[in-house]
Amino acid sequence: MITAPLAPATTPDPDEERRRIQTARLLAYRDDGPLVHALAPRIGRGLPPVPATLVALLAVVGLVVSGVLRPGPILLVPPLVVLLLVLPTAPRNHLGRLDWLTPPLLRGAEFLTIIAVGLAADAPKWLLFVLVYVVGYHTYDTVYRTRQSIWPPAWVFHAGLGWELRLLIIGIGAALGVLTPVLAVLTAYLFVLFAVESVTSWVRLDKASAQAGADAEQDLEASPEDAMEQATGEAEKG
Repeated sequence: MITAPLAPATTPDPDEERRRIQTARLLAYRDDGPLVHALAPRIGRGLPPVPATLVALLAVVGLVVSGVLRPGPILLVPPLVVLLLVLPTAPRNHLGRLDWLTPPLLRGAEFLTIIAVGLAADAPKWLLFVLVYVVGYHTYDTVYRTRQSIWPPAWVFHAGLGWELRLLIIGIGAALGVLTPVLAVLTAYLFVLFAVESVTSWVRLDKASAQAGADAEQDLEASPEDAMEQATGEAEKG
């Protein structure tokens, strides 16, 4: 589950705090869904994230270049390859020197798989573009929020299905020859989910910031006599 890192009760070691926040951010950037969260605790230590994700990306490139992707069950292979190679990397703490490369490699593998499978299944190109854009926006929104210490709610990552379920749904739809309607429903669902949640969260944040600013301004405008009278009244009530 992706949540904002909770502040410990005692003063944390600066290096440990940095590592904790780095891990939380990279796990959020991965955009793991409910399937990964359900299976990751059973995998053990897991695979090194960068090599495994890079191999998954190169494997999809190899399938595209080889020309084996044709309409039919073969189109389920690229999503399964990415799933089998990347899912075992979820239990790792992502604190390696190059582990920051995992999220962009994973997004690259996801987008390449969507495009490769979609083109092989003769899905509308504009629909593929919109789906990639929607997922890309979700990734950008997550990065922008966490860099300002504003963490998206954990339910968004589960409701967004994660990279693994999105790829499996696309692969199954392509294998069954119904990719276009599957893409249309998936894209519409993700667009509404990510757009509404993002706009609602930012509006709520803006209102909270405006209220805090108004309260601070009101405190600054209060005269010393008013402040003393208010403090005296509160003390008498206590």
